[in-house]
Parts: sequence; structure tokens; C-alpha cells
Amino acid sequence: MGGPSAEREVSLSSGRECAAALRVAGYDVIEIELGPDRGDDVAARLTRVAPDIVFNALHGKWGEDGCVQGILEWLGLPYTHSGVLASAMAMDKTAAKQAFRDAGLPVVASVIAEAADVRAGHVLPPPYVVKPNDEGSSVGVYIVHEAANGPPQLAETMPARVMVETYAPGRELTTTVLGDRALGVTEIVTDGWYDYDAKYTPGASRHVIPARIPAQIANACLDYAVRAHAALGCRGLTRTDFRWDEARGLDGLILLEVNTQPGMTPTSLAPEQAAHAGIGFPDLMRWMVEDALCRT
Repeated sequence: MGGPSAEREVSLSSGRECAAALRVAGYDVIEIELGPDRGDDVAARLTRVAPDIVFNALHGKWGEDGCVQGILEWLGLPYTHSGVLASAMAMDKTAAKQAFRDAGLPVVASVIAEAADVRAGHVLPPPYVVKPNDEGSSVGVYIVHEAANGPPQLAETMPARVMVETYAPGRELTTTVLGDRALGVTEIVTDGWYDYDAKYTPGASRHVIPARIPAQIANACLDYAVRAHAALGCRGLTRTDFRWDEARGLDGLILLEVNTQPGMTPTSLAPEQAAHAGIGFPDLMRWMVEDALCRT
């Protein structure tokens, strides 16, 4: 847990929650906190510990983009969540979108553009969204509304190339997939949009489960989430996010992204959906450990 990504604090919170639940489930747990830079010798630390299995509670770059997964494969250590290729594809929003298109899943149009060009003028007609191509948890996301006077002035910390995509209006929906089973549909209700603070600040968002939506839309979310999970080659636990414009019916349901390392904090959606499906947090941890061991 921890690590150098922009989601370090979320990872630390997830790691603490998972470690506590794993102990309740009966496992001997050693917590390995990675530092905020890339100087940690992850392989050496894991070799010293020699675990039977690694529960990966890292988020963002290095932790869920295939990097640490590659180290774990090299060391021959079983680990939770998705493998190298699926993790890398899910984190690369452009690659993931192409996989979703190939699977017949609904996504919005997008382009990769130089950040300098995005600052200089509208790359797409407003409204549109600008985001890093390979970050999660709504890190570095800019929404350019239809009435915007000019292009977004991206922070200098943004990467040199960014994704610009057509804005998908509507309600926020999400579905967790466990193995090959979709657990349910949650609607996320916020005063604004579901940004980083809304995700991880208690009380900043409200989760309605099951979502109060037509059966056709709920069933489509369940179907699309399982298909998206499979299209990327994911395994274990994932969470798929949607926007739904109810004025357009089924045509208004858009798949945004698949999270291969969804948060496991007290405000996180995946544990909440598992609980609603009758799977307590320690039992969810046990399922993930046994799933990883069975794959080995």
C-alpha cells in the first residue's frame, strides 16, 4: 500500500482497511508501505517477507498499471486483482476505449492532444472533458462546459499529452464485478460532479443501492460491466463506471472506465455493493485471496 502515485493517501486508507479485514478473516498479515518516491526496492522487500500471496492495495500509476504486477510475476508471487496486460490496458484510457468499442460497448468520442494545444484552444466542441490518459480517481480532470469563454488552463503538473473526450451528461452509476458476476448497480449522488474529494470524503456523496433506475438500464449496466471486465481480460474484482442520460433511454448509457483496483476505504463503492449482495468485508477479502491462489 502507499506508493508514489497521486492516489497514495487513498491506497494507504485502502491498505489499512484490507489488512484489518484480512486479519478478521484469519490470515497472518504483514503490511508493506511503499514510500512516496520510486526508490523503494519492492522486489527485495517482498523477497525478505516471502508471502504466500500479495494483496495489492496500491492505486494509480505503478500500482495498478501493470508495473507492480510485472514484479510480482517475475518473483512468482500470487497476487490479487488483474494481471499485467489487463491492468495496463485499463489504466491506458485510449487502449481501454478501443477494447470496449471492439466489444460493442458504448463509449464517447475522444482524442489524445498536446496539453499546450488544449490550453491554446478548444480541441473538441464544448462541452468536453480533459484528463490524464493514465490516472484514476478523477485526478487532474477538467470539465469544459458549453458556455465556457475559453479553453481550460491546465495545471503545469498535467502530462504533456492528455485525453480530451466528449462530455457525457447524466446520472452517475457504477457496477462491481466479482469474478464473472456483477453484484449490482449503485447511483452516486453529489452536489457537483464525482471528483476526488467526493469519492473519498465522508458525506461528500450519497450512494443509492440499488439505484432507482428502470430494469432495462440496470440490466444493461450489469451486462456491460461483465463484458468490459472480460474485454480487458480482467480477473478478481473490478468496478465499472457509467453516465446515464435518462432522456435518451438505453442510448443514453455510456461506459466511462473500468477500475481494476477499486478503492477499499470506508466510503468505497465495491465493498458496499458486496455487502448489499450479502458478502461481508472479511468474506470479500477471503474470496479475493482464494481467487488469486486458485489462479496460481
